[in-house]
Amino acid sequence: MTDFGEILRNIGEFGLFQKITLIALCFPNFVQTFLYASFVFIQSDPDRHCSTDWILSAAPNLTSEEQLNLTVPREEDGTFSKCEMFVPVSWDIDTIREYRLNETTGCQDGWVYGNMLYKATIVTDFDLVCGQASLVEVIQAVFMAGVLVGSLMFGPFAESFGRKRATQIPAVLLSVFTVTTALCPNVYLYLVSLFLVGFGAGGYRVNSIILSTEWIGTSKRSWGACVTQLFSAIGECVLAGMIYGIRNWRLAQLITAVPLAVLIIYIWFIPESARWLLSRGRKEEAKQLIVKAAAINKHPVSESLLDKVVNHIHQGSFQEHRWFSVNLSIYSLYLDMESFGLSIFVTQLVYGVFEVPSVLLSMWLLDIFGRKILFIATLLIGGVSSILILAVPDSKSLVISQNTFYFCLIIMFMFTFINYLFHYVRLRHFCHIFSCCVSFFLDMGWLYLYGLYAGVVSNIG
Repeated sequence: MTDFGEILRNIGEFGLFQKITLIALCFPNFVQTFLYASFVFIQSDPDRHCSTDWILSAAPNLTSEEQLNLTVPREEDGTFSKCEMFVPVSWDIDTIREYRLNETTGCQDGWVYGNMLYKATIVTDFDLVCGQASLVEVIQAVFMAGVLVGSLMFGPFAESFGRKRATQIPAVLLSVFTVTTALCPNVYLYLVSLFLVGFGAGGYRVNSIILSTEWIGTSKRSWGACVTQLFSAIGECVLAGMIYGIRNWRLAQLITAVPLAVLIIYIWFIPESARWLLSRGRKEEAKQLIVKAAAINKHPVSESLLDKVVNHIHQGSFQEHRWFSVNLSIYSLYLDMESFGLSIFVTQLVYGVFEVPSVLLSMWLLDIFGRKILFIATLLIGGVSSILILAVPDSKSLVISQNTFYFCLIIMFMFTFINYLFHYVRLRHFCHIFSCCVSFFLDMGWLYLYGLYAGVVSNIG
């Protein structure tokens, strides 16, 4: 009897067929990072004051400064209140000027925003300020909950109904609800739509990697996860430029939907996993796909070899705490980019720039040291560097000039290979910048997990 690995060695472990399949499945990961744009690039506490146009009915020619002086109270530092206004009255303007207003209330007619970094964000469109400011964290949690539920649901689904179907359905959900998210008129519909976007994103990312790696031979299997991460990293770099140029979250969402629409067209032509078909006893369908792959790779496979093939899949229990550790580290850093004390566009670009060489380096190091050693190093170094962020008090933050910033990035990236670097990191912002380097180690963690469980029946991730 011949296992499926022997078949792949005969038809080509990483030939043209596998490369086309891999690129097609990885392409959506280029824009998946864009899905975070609406709740990452938000300027969470913008300059603002209550809208008090009610007073213009009494005096249409008031200047903006006089209108604020008459209708908005001041804080102790002399600035206008961001969350309060004087209670509207029906007096004439002379009476208001003479007696002044004293009774305050929350903003009744929305806010007027100023000195905005962006043209439009979910904060300004949905007025997620003052009493509603906590909804920003809720939005992030809802999206991640969608990713979690999607991963958990489409994992077992893929085992029962196939990798192909478990990739197609999330792709459709992702494409459709990316558009609806951009069109939501209020925050509650936005939350529902964003959850479904996360639901599709979670299901697609896990199963697209499983589908691609099950067609790749053991010697090149890490490429399945590596190329996926590489597309994501490049997408992070492009995202920084896109948001810098557009600065409108709704338009960014619609732009994200364009390549996803292309995905909807070709996703139906992606081949099913022959490994999964064999595990379900559907040998004839598997043979047809193997013959097709062999023809594209120009490596004919003998009929006698096909007749002997059996699927050899190792059973294994997925250790969810490994996924939890990796994801918690990455998303805790990424969703808190505003607090880094640097330009958010530069920070976003740095995330991508660091990840590109880290993925490429991971592909090389995995072949030299293997997955186990690098995975252990991943958890140890990533965990220690994350703890160091908490070890430095806020009072010791440092404002770094642009030239010093870039210099530090280069030096710190080089020193990520030296385990005693952590003793030299002192200031909190240096720790924040250095945490970008954790992506190198976390990438190797992802590659280890994907490589370890590629071909394993358990698809829960």
